[in-house]
Amino acid sequence: MTLMTIGELFLESLNSGVITEGDVNWLAHHQDDFSRAEVATAIRLGRLMDEGEVNLGCHLPVAAAA
Repeated sequence: MTLMTIGELFLESLNSGVITEGDVNWLAHHQDDFSRAEVATAIRLGRLMDEGEVNLGCHLPVAAAA
C-alpha cells in the first residue's frame, strides 16, 4: 500500500470494510506523530474494528474489464 494520510486510510477502510495488517502496523508505528484530530480518527477506526464494521484482511485486486 502506498502510505497515505490517516484520513484517507480511514475513508478507504470505511468504504471497503477492510483494513490491512500493514495499515494497522503503520498506524501503531506513527501514532506518536498524530495530531489530536488524527488521534481521534485512529480511535474511531479502532472502534469500527471492535464493532465489526471494518475487518482485518486484504484488498483484492480489481479485475480488469474485458
